[in-house]
Amino acid sequence: MLVTDAISFTQKLGDGSELEFFTNNEVFFPTGTSGVLINAVQNQITSPGTLLDLGCGTGVVGVVLSKLGFASNPLFLSDASPKAVLLAEQNAKLHNVLCDARAGSLYEPWGSMKFDYIIDDVSGIAEDIAKISPWFHNVPCASGSDGADLVVEVLNRAPKHLNVHGKIFFPVLSLSNGERILKAARSNFNNVELLDRKTWPLPDEMRMHLDVVRRLANTGLIQIEEKFGMVLWHTDIYMAGN
Repeated sequence: MLVTDAISFTQKLGDGSELEFFTNNEVFFPTGTSGVLINAVQNQITSPGTLLDLGCGTGVVGVVLSKLGFASNPLFLSDASPKAVLLAEQNAKLHNVLCDARAGSLYEPWGSMKFDYIIDDVSGIAEDIAKISPWFHNVPCASGSDGADLVVEVLNRAPKHLNVHGKIFFPVLSLSNGERILKAARSNFNNVELLDRKTWPLPDEMRMHLDVVRRLANTGLIQIEEKFGMVLWHTDIYMAGN
């Protein structure tokens, strides 16, 4: 079954090339975090292995990493949204990537399966921020008041789904409670390493609601930086393993 209302977009790769993907208005549209995550992961994986793109959305991260040779066949994709899974399957087929795509919450579709690499792509942004952001139009966000609920659950359950010497890669957005996420990571893994950081200007749509942003920042639920008339936030990419 094809998603007939899909619209196309391109994802840039580190070498300047681009791959075409499809999405629609009911599926989370990839942000700049996807590119930062792809670049960080490819600099750490030295040989292909079983790779799970968890919370895959349109499948961009997993498909690109597969095309770059970091995922052994098949690529594993899952998302809570059935429509996202259909799009991910469509995008994988478009790029001749063999995939096993399943709909369901977090690890539920995978039972007791284990992987060499898990890429955490689930929502990680405070719900009040999601409401005023340009990223969650027509897309639900159930990541909790501090944006950490889903990522923390992913990290707490990850050891049971990783092979020996397996790694999990996860973004930590400063628009969530990063301290809570990192506490969960360090309680489950011996090694937690910061791979990259990218700083972004707050989107114009959110600058219209600076009262909400500042309120959350003042309570410590998120982190922003204001300087030279700009409001900045950042994405950190971490790798964890034992």
